[in-house]
Amino acid sequence: MNAWVVFAVALGTALATGLGVIPVMASRMDEKRSIALSSAVAGGFMLGASAALFYEGGQRGIGGTFLGALVGIAFIYVTGRSLENHPDAHIGGLRGARGVTALLVIGVMTVHSLTEGVAVGVSFAGEGSLGVLIAIAIAIHNIPEGVAISLTLVPFGERPRNAAAWSIFSSLPQPLMAVPAYLAVRTFEPLLSAGLGFAGGAMVWMVFTHLLPEALSGEYRSRSIVALVVSTVFMVLLELAIGF
Repeated sequence: MNAWVVFAVALGTALATGLGVIPVMASRMDEKRSIALSSAVAGGFMLGASAALFYEGGQRGIGGTFLGALVGIAFIYVTGRSLENHPDAHIGGLRGARGVTALLVIGVMTVHSLTEGVAVGVSFAGEGSLGVLIAIAIAIHNIPEGVAISLTLVPFGERPRNAAAWSIFSSLPQPLMAVPAYLAVRTFEPLLSAGLGFAGGAMVWMVFTHLLPEALSGEYRSRSIVALVVSTVFMVLLELAIGF
């Protein structure tokens, strides 16, 4: 394993986000239903991936993993609050309330991608199978993120190719952060448990503060719960299948 491979894998997870525009173009999707179910699926995959991160981190140091998780939670909280303090913005042809909504969605996804990139990097610095697992989880998770972004753009007149480009842009921090995280942990082995905890804590915080509220609100709550459980179980089975 080397830094170029880590970069290529993380770039692949970022490009997967652009696939989210395809179902938006292929069907007339109900916005609330699509966001609820895609958020539930994404949440399930990320919870399963976070469990793997915490397990691997705990094997190397419980204290470091716990501290890293707290730092990851604090990081997502602070950056999310910072985004909320910039309400005046536009994106493409969308202005006013729709422009602000679209920018906030893309901004939050971009911030999330920072920690997802760290997750890929530190995972490959540990066990190889863990790196593959996290990369698959994040790539799958990125597709519904792309759906969410596209649903804030395409139905209101933005071109699908622009929606795909914005979706990929929101995930570019993944390859940019994966390599530094990989090299840092490889150089400073004691950072591995903290790095795994950081990524896991940030992902769990994202699930419970952003994805689950979207998934469990409204009339699609029951379907979202089923989607959450099924996707979480699927991720656990995937972990077992690759020998984690």
